[in-house]
Amino acid sequence: MKLTNFPRVRITHGPTPLEFMPRMTEALGGPNLYIKRDDCTGLGTGGNKTRKLEFLMADALEKGADTIITQGATQSNHARQTVAIAARMGMKCEILLENRTGFTEDAYKHSGNVFLDQLYGANVEEYPGGTDMNAAMAVVAEKLKARGQKPYVIPGGGSNALGALGYVVCALEMVDQFNNLGLRVDHVVHATGSAGTQAGLVVGLEGSRSLIPVLGIGVRAAKAAQELSVYNLAVKTAELLGVAGAVERDAVAANCDYVGDGYGLPTAGMVEAVTMMARLEGILLDPVYSGKGMAGLIDLCRKGFFKKGQNIVFLHTGGAVALYGYMHSFKDLKPT
Repeated sequence: MKLTNFPRVRITHGPTPLEFMPRMTEALGGPNLYIKRDDCTGLGTGGNKTRKLEFLMADALEKGADTIITQGATQSNHARQTVAIAARMGMKCEILLENRTGFTEDAYKHSGNVFLDQLYGANVEEYPGGTDMNAAMAVVAEKLKARGQKPYVIPGGGSNALGALGYVVCALEMVDQFNNLGLRVDHVVHATGSAGTQAGLVVGLEGSRSLIPVLGIGVRAAKAAQELSVYNLAVKTAELLGVAGAVERDAVAANCDYVGDGYGLPTAGMVEAVTMMARLEGILLDPVYSGKGMAGLIDLCRKGFFKKGQNIVFLHTGGAVALYGYMHSFKDLKPT
């Protein structure tokens, strides 16, 4: 896999830390739990989109773009990191935010990621839930072209084959860390949504013949749809890298039992997971992705899916700033 064939803006603070979680391990009484800290990537409070944006923004530069357009949910971590790198590179940025939850609380609509989008200088437009956001971005792109600007459209989550290369890089980085530590890893677990992170991880781990399976904990779609989305993107990513056929269908696995009532809608498991991680490890998760991902990992440990003595690595995709938009979900917190 020749990643050097692709232009890249190197901004990630890497390799990001790989840490053992002793108190979570003890609390769950099962496998040894580790965390890959991609909340520490360094761009705009960090997160997984930084790795994707290294390749996407390099492509935008090659194409002569002066304005970046992207979309996401109201408290989008992807949008926040995109406008941060646009600011750093001297580009304008158009952020289209879809209210997928229907929440009307002022904190949800104006604090957290939304505040940072504006602080970094984006033009932020709100759209109601159910909007065709790709079509909306196309309309904005045409308006900008008519004004003489050169827009570059980044899909939601940065999840196309080019963006997924960022998590091929991460997969190879993790394998190197595991080897240096002499750590035999039985599973990598993470929150999966727009598919780019999981697709890149699968391509990287399969392509390197690591024999380490990946389990995505779904945050938006049903299992069949999520797995198909990840697999299709993994195939495209492998083809882009010149290793067509590197990913078998059975290498893509998602557990979508922890979505709850829908994308971005809080669950009791998410609240428990965020609270446990804060109080046992001093690590902040986010309420939409990593919180539900960890909720899934916790429940699977309790059910014995992951066994005592196994080594499980949870990939933290960042986004804790979104907690400020979800304070209403944590109103019943009590001191320890």
